[in-house]
Amino acid sequence: MDWAGFAQRLASLARDLLAQESVDDTLARITDSATELVEGCDAAGILVLHGKEVRTLAPTEQLVIDSDRLQERLGEGPCFDVAHAENGERVYRIRDFTQEQPSWPEFAPRAHRLGVGSMMGFLLYTEDEELGALNIYSRRPGAFTEASELAGWLLASHAAVAFSSARTQAQLEQAVATRHLIGEAMGILMGCHHLTEEQAFDVLRRYSQENNIKLREVARRVCEQGPLS
Repeated sequence: MDWAGFAQRLASLARDLLAQESVDDTLARITDSATELVEGCDAAGILVLHGKEVRTLAPTEQLVIDSDRLQERLGEGPCFDVAHAENGERVYRIRDFTQEQPSWPEFAPRAHRLGVGSMMGFLLYTEDEELGALNIYSRRPGAFTEASELAGWLLASHAAVAFSSARTQAQLEQAVATRHLIGEAMGILMGCHHLTEEQAFDVLRRYSQENNIKLREVARRVCEQGPLS
């Protein structure tokens, strides 16, 4: 492993990640980088686990999606273990899917039939019972070494920071956009019905609660269709 070269590429990646324009772009750059920087990596993806519901983000190949769906269907697999581990484990490595894996007796043989030879995973974040993990796959058994695991962990550490930053930025942008939309809708109601700001906002809020529609969507409806009937 050329650690000097790896360090240079990782530093360049850190700058590149922060320059991405959206969360999706950031995630895609993370998973693409896994195939570039981690020796033995053929495919990568980010799995988000909420309870037992699985979502696959930025998969580089169909193999990633198939593996995630398999874990969801079986309710078994390394990501589930990482999510519920009591010892704070944040990294796993399955060296050889051709061998018996007592921890995942259902998942392992089926994953091997999908084409998985070995696999690693790194926890990215936990929030409100939601798990995010970077999963790295090889079609070859025994493809990942101690050096591969260290490289993956370093990549995941940078990825977690970039992912968190991108999510925060997206949330802030959405909050600003929502505030602007609500303000525009209030202006329409104030002009049409001669209401004060407080009264206009109360109209939007009551409609939202009575019809179980998010306030943002109520405001959008007013902006697109006019005052509420």
